[in-house]
Amino acid sequence: MKFLLATIMIAQLASAFRAPATTSTRRFIQSQNNTAAAFGVLNGESLTQQKYLHPGSLRQQPFLTTRRHMSDTLEEAAPTAASSTGYPFASVESKWQAYWKENNTFKTPERRTTNEDGTVSKSKNKKKYVLDMFPYPSGAGLHVGHPEGYTASDVMSRYWRMTSHDVLHPIGWDSFGLPAEQFAIQTGTHPEVETKKNIANFKRQLQMLGFSYDWEKEVATTDVDYVKWTQWIFLQLYKKGLASQSEVSVNWCPALGTVLSNEEVINGLSERGDHPVTRLPLRQWVLKITEYADRLEQGLEGLDWPSGTMTAQEQWIGKSEGTEIEFKVDGLDDEKVTVFTTRADTLFGVTYVTLAPEHPLVSSVTTSGQKEEVDAYVAATSSRSDLDRTSSKEKTGVFTGGYAIHPLTNEKVPIWIGDYVLGSYGTGAVMAVPAHDERDFEFASKFGLEVKWVVEPTKMDEELSTEEAFTQAGVNVNSGEFDGMKTQKAKKAITEKLAEISAGGPKITYKLRDWVFSRQRYWGEPIPIYFPVDFPEGVEDSAVDPKVDGCEHTIRFDKPIPVDEADLPLTLPEMEDFSPGDDPAGCLARAKDWRYFQKDGKWFARETNTMPQWAGSCWYYFRFLDPKNGESAFSPELDEDWMPVDLYVGGAEHAVLHLLYARFWHQVLYDLGYTKHPEPFQKLVHQGMILGSDGEKMSKSRGNVVNPDDVVEVHGADALRLYEMFMGPLEAVKPWQTSQVSGVVRFQNKLFNLVQEAAKNDSSVEMDEETTKILHKTMKKVTEDIESMSFNTAISAMMVLTNHLTSLKDRVPREAAEKLTLMVSPFAPHLGEECWSILGHDDTLAYHPWVEHDEALCVDNTFKMGVQVNGKTRGEIEIPKDADQEGAMAEAMKVQSVSNQLDGKDVKKIIYVPGRILNIVA
Repeated sequence: MKFLLATIMIAQLASAFRAPATTSTRRFIQSQNNTAAAFGVLNGESLTQQKYLHPGSLRQQPFLTTRRHMSDTLEEAAPTAASSTGYPFASVESKWQAYWKENNTFKTPERRTTNEDGTVSKSKNKKKYVLDMFPYPSGAGLHVGHPEGYTASDVMSRYWRMTSHDVLHPIGWDSFGLPAEQFAIQTGTHPEVETKKNIANFKRQLQMLGFSYDWEKEVATTDVDYVKWTQWIFLQLYKKGLASQSEVSVNWCPALGTVLSNEEVINGLSERGDHPVTRLPLRQWVLKITEYADRLEQGLEGLDWPSGTMTAQEQWIGKSEGTEIEFKVDGLDDEKVTVFTTRADTLFGVTYVTLAPEHPLVSSVTTSGQKEEVDAYVAATSSRSDLDRTSSKEKTGVFTGGYAIHPLTNEKVPIWIGDYVLGSYGTGAVMAVPAHDERDFEFASKFGLEVKWVVEPTKMDEELSTEEAFTQAGVNVNSGEFDGMKTQKAKKAITEKLAEISAGGPKITYKLRDWVFSRQRYWGEPIPIYFPVDFPEGVEDSAVDPKVDGCEHTIRFDKPIPVDEADLPLTLPEMEDFSPGDDPAGCLARAKDWRYFQKDGKWFARETNTMPQWAGSCWYYFRFLDPKNGESAFSPELDEDWMPVDLYVGGAEHAVLHLLYARFWHQVLYDLGYTKHPEPFQKLVHQGMILGSDGEKMSKSRGNVVNPDDVVEVHGADALRLYEMFMGPLEAVKPWQTSQVSGVVRFQNKLFNLVQEAAKNDSSVEMDEETTKILHKTMKKVTEDIESMSFNTAISAMMVLTNHLTSLKDRVPREAAEKLTLMVSPFAPHLGEECWSILGHDDTLAYHPWVEHDEALCVDNTFKMGVQVNGKTRGEIEIPKDADQEGAMAEAMKVQSVSNQLDGKDVKKIIYVPGRILNIVA
């Protein structure tokens, strides 16, 4: 019990890491400091000297603290060194990093071997594929927030190796992207040069932190061999009909020379650089991810992912079952406005129809009298992104002058345009029912449009307010033959009626849009497509050269031709000027010697769009299986041996797009027979963000970025790793405080010193019963906590054990020191290896069997309980679990404060509840 409470106490201290704190939280922190002192965890007392504290005082509290209390907590929670001898981290860490590199310690084991007789033997070990989300090698290098997830995955990798698992733990670089290209434009340096420089720096930092990656598996999306297979996957998508060209209204930024996502446009300006953005139609390559919408939603079942991420994926896919309705256009017999609704029951309440400003019918339905106003409105909305338009609270719109015909009543309803309707979402038109839709009600109220009530509450005592939209289910009124029907029945009946008259019917739609795959920039994978080039009639190909300025020609974008797989990879041309210019075709259009080529006497033009950065990160987990394979992206044997990924660790900012795109590509490859596994990532964990000391996200502009190089130089890599895992729950958001790293430094110093003491002892130094129990309880807790990735409490438990062993001074049992060394090694691998060596072992502990506890030794034979006299607690006793009332009373009478209360009094009654209370009535 003492061990458990001490561990809980430190775990709560480790969890108290968010700012700012309330007054009650500060009182809690102080009470926990008092608790720590009572246990002796903070001052190095033996557990035998510690006073019992009732668990009721260890109340669960919010994950909050002020920076001052946070500092106090860690400074006190970490034990002080047993002597002035410090752990020589600098020499130790360089020594073991060199050892791991020289011996290729973390090389991925072969899961199958071919025997001399030609038979194949498969590994009997279970496998663990542990993957970090692909890092982008920025020029700034790592800050201390980045290693958190990498450390967590490394702890698990090291632990699983020690539990007889075959482990694949690779790393690589998501090295294409806009930042490198922008830097190249600004400095005149080729993006490849800067990218390689950044990768070298990132690699140095990761190796400095002792991560157990198999560096033989290293890949970068910019590697020519990697580009080849990214392009190959694109061709599989193309052949399957999932990649096609489309004219899409996009956010075009001339200054950046590329299309931006809705999230990258704020108030008509690019998020990066504040450059003007306009909406215009561009020829784009589009991947038909919508054809996999159902599969992507259904595939989430059975995955061990955070519930928030699962929900985010489901919402992004946005499956919706409803009704498609067609409104004829007054005066245009061949035109119809098609809408989708989940509330067909409200059809009789339609009082207007709204089109997106970019809807193709806008110009047709607009009357001459409204043209000027409509054109001005369309122009004004062209620079606003979809996200900007839908998030705006202000409702704007213009009447076109045209009318639609209601499909059931034949009434005319006015057609408006409004920027809250998006051409890229649904049909680009909505039927407006202001009485039963809040957005439509606000719009109608602003522009004085009619409101028709067609659904009433089902409860007789509930009145219908005309001051706001009634959006709940109810019963239909003012709906002709459908009056009196409840909502669900009315939906079905009206949908069937529309299908009967060929004016609509049931429809399933998705919020998910097809993936616009083109980017108009240099630093990306070239799309492996080319097009025929036509010349004016009578002009022979042999007589002209489209590379020459002024040569009249037409590129037939309507006749795309895939590059032959044998000709992959299609590499980027060498260029000196990477600036995008104002040509939406991108800067590659200026590389005429690369763009135009002849084949069999005919001229062709290569696609000048490149792939988005998402492309390379969609399938890198496959290439890690087989990075040197020149014949295929990965072998089917290695897919069978290692997939799916058992643990995928990365930030929650990738909860939707990266994970959705990667799952899409994976499911296509599954359908094509290239993988046997329908989903790529079985378990997903998001590490919480580490904030700057000011409680804000780390960024150069805020000046709160902490470089891990600086921390390692002063405290060592293991201290950084321990601190990041001790700060609090892995998934929680936590502020960084460099001053508190010294707390875990003292812990590792103390552990290092006690191991040196243990190394002096031989087997004659045996463990007493108390030490044995604490050791086995620690082994059990650390094992369980690592399995659940509760790293902060695992470290807490080791701190308690370290305190106890230090209290033994020169009688530290070697066995206990060895077990503690093994347990700390996944967290502080350099320290672990050095201590293991000091204890007389010649081999690395990376593959040494993990510790095993004896469950019987984790159970206390005695327990503590309060003793009351006349209902008031007067003392406390510790008795065997099977103690009877007589035994409990005997122990109670030995307590001075109890015997004093009973002196000279007759005991009238004894209330004894084993394990809970002893109350003596006198």
